[in-house]
Amino acid sequence: MKRELDSLVIQMHSAGVLYTDAVRQFKRRYIFEVLAHHKGNQCKAAEELGMHRNTLSRTLAELDMNTAQIRNGMRRPPASERPRVESINRAISGSR
Repeated sequence: MKRELDSLVIQMHSAGVLYTDAVRQFKRRYIFEVLAHHKGNQCKAAEELGMHRNTLSRTLAELDMNTAQIRNGMRRPPASERPRVESINRAISGSR
């Protein structure tokens, strides 16, 4: 992991990415990953990140991150968009 991080830092520096932009992008990606792991639950994510939920909420606002989009991305599709059990069974039996 250290080599990957070193390589990324070198690439970002070579591309002229400013420190503040690099830190912002790291925070966004890291927080997104933790939130996704907890299906958008800010309380659980904040605990794992070692911060208070209010601090996480404020950080999300500063980073222009919309947790509703994260939560919606984790939800099951509506019933109208899910495959029906009968069609799955037909597909399975027809492939034999």
